Amino acid sequence: MPDAQSLTEPTPSTGFRMPHTLALMFFMMVVALLLTWILPAGSFETEVNEAGREVVLAGTYHPLEDAEQLSPWALFTAVPRAMADAQGIIFFVLLIGGTLAVVRETGAIEAFLGKIIARFGSRPALLIFAGVFIFAAASATLGMAEEYIPFAGILIALCVAMRMDTVAAIGIMVVGYGVGYGAALINPFTLFIAQDVAELQPGSGIGYRAMLFVPFLAIGVHHVWSYARRVQNNPEASLVFDIHEAQPPTQSTQTELSGRQIAVLSATLATLGLLIYGITRHGWYLVELGAMFIALAVLVGIIARMGIDRLAVSFSNGAAELAGTAILIGFARAIALILEDGQVLHTIVNGMASPLTGLPAELSAVGMLGIQSIMNIFVSSGSGQAYLTMPLMAPIGDLVGIERQVSVLAYQFGDGFMNMIVPTNPVLMGILGLAGIPYVRWFRFILPLILKLLAFAAVAMVVAVRIGYS
Repeated sequence: MPDAQSLTEPTPSTGFRMPHTLALMFFMMVVALLLTWILPAGSFETEVNEAGREVVLAGTYHPLEDAEQLSPWALFTAVPRAMADAQGIIFFVLLIGGTLAVVRETGAIEAFLGKIIARFGSRPALLIFAGVFIFAAASATLGMAEEYIPFAGILIALCVAMRMDTVAAIGIMVVGYGVGYGAALINPFTLFIAQDVAELQPGSGIGYRAMLFVPFLAIGVHHVWSYARRVQNNPEASLVFDIHEAQPPTQSTQTELSGRQIAVLSATLATLGLLIYGITRHGWYLVELGAMFIALAVLVGIIARMGIDRLAVSFSNGAAELAGTAILIGFARAIALILEDGQVLHTIVNGMASPLTGLPAELSAVGMLGIQSIMNIFVSSGSGQAYLTMPLMAPIGDLVGIERQVSVLAYQFGDGFMNMIVPTNPVLMGILGLAGIPYVRWFRFILPLILKLLAFAAVAMVVAVRIGYS
């Protein structure tokens, strides 16, 4: 797999280099500061609704004459203030990263996925369905993504044995990952963050999302299977038939699932079940959820007999792996914080809401989906996009009569599905690089699926508005 630097090198034809997400965030902070100097300060009147949340009142925007202009120093002071402001979700993300690392250290996840995928090796349709479902379920609940990269070799070997190609194999993985993020059930890295910003209970509204998970999964499975069947019938129909680097190896190794690993998986599934119960029945929030994941890490360490030092090192390394995500959350929050300090955030909200307020609520919701899909091109971090867009989208929803849960739905669709196609996604580019698939060839494979998913997502947005999804 290529390193992160190689994925951002300029191409010979264009010389263009996509900046790192953190650099992009800082540039957007600079833009936000400039906007506070250019745009007029203004504010909406607000009120506390029946749910106890402060919402803006449509038609009450007014300019502020005595607003203080920010200095350039505010660009730097905003970052530590923003990280302090978002400390709850930042620490929660770090705790989840530590726990997932402990679970991965046992090899339970790798062995489980390898065993399930190998089980359907002689039945292509079942292999594709099971593979996409497993990856989608793990992404929709645990927010897994980078952890899938080691399974590329197993999938490629299995698919080749059934006369499919590397695009079909990687399609199983990436489509599952994208559908899982798009139709997230309890993803702590995207859904929980967006709901926290929108002042919604983490995990709330899971019923409608669970209903949507099934048709989205079916669309993804059908797309991969249709392509795989064409390749089986005619190997030259493969999008990488002429690409030497994309020709797969002839064999791969698989890990047996031990009794301890089964116990680890059982403990993890039980924790997820308890998490859902606590959220829906007792209103658990970040403190309780974080405590659950710490307890799971300790329990897994005991089951796997890891030892105190090994457990501590694994947990620390896992948390460290998500330090970049935590910083992105802080920088992304700083963008909105600068706009708030400069008292132009409501001015921007008013400007964005203006073309939507004249439209039916259903069309406004679809417009939100389009905005979120476009934003994913520029902000590859799901959590960063949540902090960047939700402070704007949630109030816009209030103005046009859309429930905040619907605004979050637009975010998760736009962020999740576009992860499968945007070249700024380091996970996608790493997987494609490992498989030797040129991005242009992958684009030809995935674009029709993206269009189908977004079309169905638009329908789901309209239905959500009609039923008052909250």
